[in-house]
Amino acid sequence: MSISTEFLRRPLMTGAVAASSRRLAYEMTEGIGLEQARVVAELGPGTGVFTDAILARLAPDARLVAVELNPALAARLSATRRDSRLTVVQGSAAELAAAVGEPVDAVVSGLPWTVMPQSRRGCILDAVTEVLAPGGRFTTFAYLHAAWSPPARQFTGELSRRFDRLERSKTVWANLPPAFVHRAAQRR
Repeated sequence: MSISTEFLRRPLMTGAVAASSRRLAYEMTEGIGLEQARVVAELGPGTGVFTDAILARLAPDARLVAVELNPALAARLSATRRDSRLTVVQGSAAELAAAVGEPVDAVVSGLPWTVMPQSRRGCILDAVTEVLAPGGRFTTFAYLHAAWSPPARQFTGELSRRFDRLERSKTVWANLPPAFVHRAAQRR
């Protein structure tokens, strides 16, 4: 099973045609304090490209909770990753607080923000800000070709309203399609 197959089966649930590159995974996990994090949440882990990058940076006693809506992808991720720090939850990112059960230091998201209704996007972003500890970090990506679309501009505005700091990475050309990373931070 690949992300492409799941996209063809459930395009609005999966949102990506191809798996993210390792280079994008590096950018997603760089500079957000994962090495010192105690608890991290991942939204929409898909096939686990970001999951692997997160686990590579986490301390041995840290915890990663990966929340995946697609039951096939959640089962595959759970079956293929044998790391005691990882808990895979099959469910909605809107229920993040129940999935993690405690404040988190960082949230890494692979969700397809621009294809979901604005109300759903808002609900999930509210869930993210609810679980982030003071000083917590949020990171997600966007495809370069869609950056100027109305949903993408609305999403960037929603991030600006919810977080104290918002920055954008350089373009990751070694991804299909090319993408960039949004990094946001909560007040301490």
